Amino acid sequence: MELTDQLVETLIQVEVPSNGYHKGLISCQVACPVHTDARGYVRAIANGDFEQAYLIARGPNPFASICGRICGAPCETSCRRGKIPRTDDDGSFVTMDRPIAIRALKRFVCESYGAEARPAAEILEALRRHLPAVAGDGEEMVLLLRAAVQGTFIPAKGEQVAIIGSGPAGLSAAHDLALLGFKPVVFELEPVAAGMLAVGVPEYRLPRELIRREVSVIEALGAEIRCNTKIGRDVSFHSLRNEFSAVIIAVGAKSPRALGLPGEQGPGIFGGVDFLRSVALGERLPLGSDVIVIGGGNVAYDVARTVVRQAAYDAARTAARLPGTRRVRLVSLETLEEMPADTAEIIEGDEEGIERVSGWGPVAVQRGNQGNVVGLDIKRCLRVYDEQRRFSPQFEEGDRQTLQCDTVLIAAGQAPDLSFLEEGGADVEQFRPGWPKVDSTTLMTSAKGVFVAGDLAHGTRLLIDAVASGKKAARSVYQYVTGRALHPETLMSFIRLDRYKREPGFERIRRIGLPTLGPEERLKDPKALVEQCLGKEEAVREASRCLDCGVTPVFDGNRCILCGGCADVCPTLCLKIVPLSSLSQMGNLAELVESHLGESADLENNSAILKDEERCIRCALCVDRCPADAIAMEQVTFQTEWRTV
Repeated sequence: MELTDQLVETLIQVEVPSNGYHKGLISCQVACPVHTDARGYVRAIANGDFEQAYLIARGPNPFASICGRICGAPCETSCRRGKIPRTDDDGSFVTMDRPIAIRALKRFVCESYGAEARPAAEILEALRRHLPAVAGDGEEMVLLLRAAVQGTFIPAKGEQVAIIGSGPAGLSAAHDLALLGFKPVVFELEPVAAGMLAVGVPEYRLPRELIRREVSVIEALGAEIRCNTKIGRDVSFHSLRNEFSAVIIAVGAKSPRALGLPGEQGPGIFGGVDFLRSVALGERLPLGSDVIVIGGGNVAYDVARTVVRQAAYDAARTAARLPGTRRVRLVSLETLEEMPADTAEIIEGDEEGIERVSGWGPVAVQRGNQGNVVGLDIKRCLRVYDEQRRFSPQFEEGDRQTLQCDTVLIAAGQAPDLSFLEEGGADVEQFRPGWPKVDSTTLMTSAKGVFVAGDLAHGTRLLIDAVASGKKAARSVYQYVTGRALHPETLMSFIRLDRYKREPGFERIRRIGLPTLGPEERLKDPKALVEQCLGKEEAVREASRCLDCGVTPVFDGNRCILCGGCADVCPTLCLKIVPLSSLSQMGNLAELVESHLGESADLENNSAILKDEERCIRCALCVDRCPADAIAMEQVTFQTEWRTV
């Protein structure tokens, strides 16, 4: 038995392509929660077809322009370009390459063809005429519109659906509900729509006019937004359930989480999200001149960098940031290497004068005789997470210090406020206060007709995750109200590309450095955008780095003469010819071999071509080299058709 196990370990484990395999190779689209064909719009940019690129980006995503500015870009994390070894001129390994700047490329096309560039009616008309050419997935707006015209999808009859919260989850639900034939009504506590996008994301990252324009497209579809409306004060939750066919709760986690520190309650202590909201709405909190922000994530940096920008208008501040101006420090449990904030946030924060106190945890707030904040006691953090990566900080109790300060802003987590459920929501079960029990498939709570979206559905995640959950909730509401389910059917085909060519030298192009405004220019105006848009030439060059993972070399075993030329010419050594005897006959490989060679196949004298998908750069050199015309570049295409069942 032991010898057999050793033998199995020496055999090569392979995967035989099956249905959906080539679709799954488009890793950027797979990683996107709304299945945006990032490969599609990046390649369209490389070809100079910029409006087509925008329409591809906008198809499944009602917040494409906003995502072009602030999306966490899970597509980039999964990008195959970032997994290709980068070599020096002599062929020696240097490091791994970097992913395509997908988010920046999205912003580039949105600035010319998106909500910031033309009116809502024009955008909607362009989307109605657009048909995804290559990889239209089940979230595409235009595919749903086409299904309604073709009669395969039966729209709702104008039933009203209430949505509590106009953040990305709530408005995405409203967007898709309108497409599904409903009349969505969104209730927003704040005086402006868009939730935390409008009152939580600093203006130096996201212009307010862009938010208004993006929201106007959703309103043009038929969504109604009622601002300055608090559920439980202006409208009861009970009345919503009585007057609307369904209710979606998408309030988000907006309430700052208290840390329970001695001295935490009182003047000089503010929640980080409360501070951001006040700044966004033009209110002014009494900040001191020595501010400490507690937290190590992106929100903490938003808070700290916003504090710095408020100092730009202080009378005591000089253009050169001379001594005596406001000091901002960021205290985090995590070390610099562990901080969850994006690297760009940390670097830009350093450039703007934010001081990091990493690897320390707060113990108590010190107050003076007048009750004012005079300092923050901290202790050294030895470990933030345990072996299972669960939050379990350990401290060195004997290693403490006090940081003098006069203001503390807490940005170490948020929680939702569901106090409005007290009237009419007793049947909404919660597994802990503020977090309802939710069916992960339908997003319905324990109360009939009450759904959730956004943070309440999955915890605090990325903007694009909130968009995806809002769209998912809309489809569940459709089924609940109409009794009909939406069923997507994917039609897939493969197109042989006989004239497939790549940009010369595409494999050697390095990722572009994103242009940013200099620190001194940023701090002159709190609204000055830090990240700048790519120029046309820069965008086309960066887009040309895309490996186009929807295209792949396909091998015809009946024509192959086993010369090995394809493996020899491959620049990344992703191809290998091996005897079948060296492969583990597990899974569907054994069935494939038997179907081609019979039950008593000679595994030693028959061969297989292996391809490492992580290394293939789609250069087509193997196609050019093959003397038997046994290799062709093929592009996978798929479109989804919606049907009502």
